[in-house]
Amino acid sequence: MSKNSKIKIITLIVALAFVCALAGMLMKKSSGSAEVASEKTFFTQFVLSGGPIVWFVLLPLSIVMIHLTLSYCFIIRRKKLLPKNFGAGIIKHIRNNGCGNLTENLSQNKDMVSAAVSRAAMYMAGSTEQIHLQLQLQNVVSESLEEQSLRLIRKIEWVGIIGNISPMIGLFGTVFGMIKLFNSIVISGGSPRPEQMADGISVALVTTFWGLLIAIPALGIHSIFKNNIESIVAEAAVETEMIIVEIKKSVDGNSNIGQGKNES
Repeated sequence: MSKNSKIKIITLIVALAFVCALAGMLMKKSSGSAEVASEKTFFTQFVLSGGPIVWFVLLPLSIVMIHLTLSYCFIIRRKKLLPKNFGAGIIKHIRNNGCGNLTENLSQNKDMVSAAVSRAAMYMAGSTEQIHLQLQLQNVVSESLEEQSLRLIRKIEWVGIIGNISPMIGLFGTVFGMIKLFNSIVISGGSPRPEQMADGISVALVTTFWGLLIAIPALGIHSIFKNNIESIVAEAAVETEMIIVEIKKSVDGNSNIGQGKNES
């Protein structure tokens, strides 16, 4: 089993445990309070009264949202994507050992800078053209960082999708509840009992409640993740630019040494 699969399983278990604990606390709170027998419990009002739309759509969406959030917290970390002083370590390696074994040393790393610089080193190894080498390497690095950024943004889009569709599902539940309300009025001949009206109204309000409860944190989390990705990519671009300059210096130094040997 891969490491990512283990992380997904662990986060899913934590998400399920969180939801179960929340449900348990709500039930405990409702059972522990002195209520009138005819009064509904807190759990009944905010979960059971929502109907199938809450049970089979909105509650599973909340579990998926929690799972994705915890999973991406492990993936989108500055320590993992952009280790501190890692660019300075690559520059020091180039100054001491040159660019010959740069690809081998960086191939095992999973951070953004290593992936971008490794691709640039592979491009340089397969290219014989030395004119405008720095500009070409910068283009290769920029493409690599852009691909990594888009890959991460595509991952977090699932959280954004949940945040966007949850209010729509809540609105659908609102319409459904109002239809139930008007049907009860028609069936009762224009004089429905309060409990008949409460059924449709509770469905309308509870589904809206759950839709907003899921959407607000989902959209906020999506924005936070996206800002973190953009910030990390911007810093990685600065570090890779300094590394490319050092690679160009190393290549020029080797060329000058070769020319000096040929002249002698």
